[in-house]
Amino acid sequence: MVQAIAASCSPLSSLPLNARLSPFRCSHRRSWRPVEASRSTSTTTWKHSMFIGTRPVLKEGALSVDGKDVLTDVPENVVVTPLTNSSAFVGATSNVEGSRHVFTLGVIQDIRLLCLFRFKIWWMIPRVGVSGSDIPVETQMLLLEVREGSDLEPSDEPSYILFLPVLDGKFRSSLQGNMADELELCIESGDPAIVTSESRKAVFVNYGENPFDLMKESMKFLEKELGTFAVRERKQMPAILDWFGWCTWDAFYQEVNPKGIRQGLKSLSDGGTPAKFIIIDDGWQDTSNEFQKEGEPFVEGSEFGGRLVSIKENQKFRRSENGSLSKAPTDLKEFVSDIKGTYGLKYVYVWHALMGYWGGLLPGAEATKKYNPVLKYPMQSPGNLANMRDLSLDAMENYGVGVIDPATISQFYDDLHSYLVSQGVDGVKVDVQNILETVATDLGGRVSLTRQFQEALENSITVNFQDNSIISCMGQSTDSIYHCQQSAITRASDDYYPQNPATQTLHIAAVAYNSLFLGEVVVPDWDMFYSLHDAAEFHAVARAVGGCPVYVSDKPGNHDFEILKKLVLPDGSVLRAKYPGRPSRDCLFIDPVMDGKSLLKIWNMNNCTGVLGIFNCQGAGSWPCTDKKVIEDAASEISASVSPSDVEFLEEVTGGSWTGDCAIFSFKTGSVHRSSVEESMNVTLKVLECDVLTISPIKVHNQKVQFAPIGLIDLYNSGGAIQAVDIRSKSSTSGIHIKGRGPGTFGAYSSTRPRSCTVNSEEREFEFREDKLLKISIPARTSSWDIVISY
Repeated sequence: MVQAIAASCSPLSSLPLNARLSPFRCSHRRSWRPVEASRSTSTTTWKHSMFIGTRPVLKEGALSVDGKDVLTDVPENVVVTPLTNSSAFVGATSNVEGSRHVFTLGVIQDIRLLCLFRFKIWWMIPRVGVSGSDIPVETQMLLLEVREGSDLEPSDEPSYILFLPVLDGKFRSSLQGNMADELELCIESGDPAIVTSESRKAVFVNYGENPFDLMKESMKFLEKELGTFAVRERKQMPAILDWFGWCTWDAFYQEVNPKGIRQGLKSLSDGGTPAKFIIIDDGWQDTSNEFQKEGEPFVEGSEFGGRLVSIKENQKFRRSENGSLSKAPTDLKEFVSDIKGTYGLKYVYVWHALMGYWGGLLPGAEATKKYNPVLKYPMQSPGNLANMRDLSLDAMENYGVGVIDPATISQFYDDLHSYLVSQGVDGVKVDVQNILETVATDLGGRVSLTRQFQEALENSITVNFQDNSIISCMGQSTDSIYHCQQSAITRASDDYYPQNPATQTLHIAAVAYNSLFLGEVVVPDWDMFYSLHDAAEFHAVARAVGGCPVYVSDKPGNHDFEILKKLVLPDGSVLRAKYPGRPSRDCLFIDPVMDGKSLLKIWNMNNCTGVLGIFNCQGAGSWPCTDKKVIEDAASEISASVSPSDVEFLEEVTGGSWTGDCAIFSFKTGSVHRSSVEESMNVTLKVLECDVLTISPIKVHNQKVQFAPIGLIDLYNSGGAIQAVDIRSKSSTSGIHIKGRGPGTFGAYSSTRPRSCTVNSEEREFEFREDKLLKISIPARTSSWDIVISY
């Protein structure tokens, strides 16, 4: 029933949950109808009526939700604390105290499920299954699909049950399954001195009919209940999100240097896609590494033994006092000022680790001794060791980490960040964040230590930088996620590996599924990519629909500008979608990487349109931590059914004059297709092929013209260029007005050939095709436009 190994719990208060869901309910093909008002103006009509009486209850050895037994054979030491009409906390008690416990919660069988679990200490990936034995160790989110009929047979109107292991006092929770199909709860403090015999509020369980609303409302509830983090929509968004960027990592790795940076910025600018922000990654800091000696062979992993000597830049970026003939800039300040002025950069970010550097601070160094660093050797939890080891942490376990005294961590971050600001730096990428859970012994445990470091870090960002200017990385543990009060951007995947063809499809799928969870707290960062690469368009399209930062890590001169110009406008801005890109509802419980038959669909919204990315991720790679192998004889082409109903929240842009139909524009074929919102069409793609569909509701103008704007059809996220549309259903005196930005070809669906079209009050020629696609050329160097289409 319970394995004790050593944790402490604090009571959490209960707050009501005002749950709401989409008005268009169902698993995939939903019942749609034109609506008179947008979702934001009449939310009261869409409240989740079935929440009444669906509260999780424990009765006769079963955990039941909405009358359905979700867990059976539940042990007597499992406790349920009711919260709202649809939710409860689930926990367990033991007869012994310990810093780590594994409790059995009950048996889970014959139900489609999706897990997000940490396959490495730093990173999550998804896994789907049908029973408890399919749930990996270190699962941080578990979503179940409940159907009225047979659990494994498709039927209409499924509902969803969400399990979120959370932080309870000084203990962090995770889920796992075993071969008996039992769902287990693991709680741990990370410090043998921090013990408990119970955790009554370890897992938040909630129920709903729309999985995306269920996740959103659950995280909003936990935000209030836990009081330790904030949801994404309440955070200040860093301005880099709307500009194109360049990261130095895959261009130079640790050999980054001023000359190379200048070359890279110049080549991007000369090609017509200027970078407006840069991340100077690992390689700029003042470090030493006793495990790398000149003349001796390189030892793999030894780079992670380096330690920070001071908070200043190294000699590549700072001329020494007697180095008058050196080609290095005078200092970092001079270099930052130069590249901003020369290349029109708006923002310069630099990289540092949470502990300063991979190996922390160098104990005894003159410039770091005031932070009292102590050499500690990381220790991983059994959960991490049960999955996949990581080279960087293996090295740190061997070489040790110079851990900053928690009493001085605020001073360290303030000293570092205030120095960077004095050098003209605008923000930071903070890496290696999950290291804290491995060094928490004698420091109060993993939860408390993470809270202390995270608060110090975010306070320093607030005091020193102007724009919430932080990108978090290697921090996908719930210790970090549930302490994310302010940080608004977090890396959502393992690294981009340009030399490994087997990881390209995994990267896209992992971020999309991880965004279900992470996207409620932060803007998921899809990482850098090469624009000149076999999988470049695959990655570029994913960024276009991801609602994320867009930045490459091209080597200077190695660019595919044909791809980049489908992402980036000439002024360096990007057409970012509104929300984190997530899998469509019918993709939630399938494996688009290894089942050999499914395509991945990722949906998002713009101001006036929906967007759907479609990817063939099959046959190229295998998920880690599974005995299954990629289907090598998978079909060369795979087809999937797509529909406007794949885009959640499309009702946000339908309005009162909507016909109930949509125009669907395929970027791949350049064609437009009219479809009812419930109608489906087939899309066929080869491995590593993708397409982007812009989905625009067709509305009535002047009682006779049916019209749907598409946007700049030369860019992947065409509809992202449209800022506002004015279609008047009963007006005959004015045309259709569309405001937007960027040069190129504007496209729209129009049932009737227009009489005239103007762009910024100048009449323009237009093309009107047989498939009802209207095309208008917007001149180069046009930053914003007001199109008027008259009939």
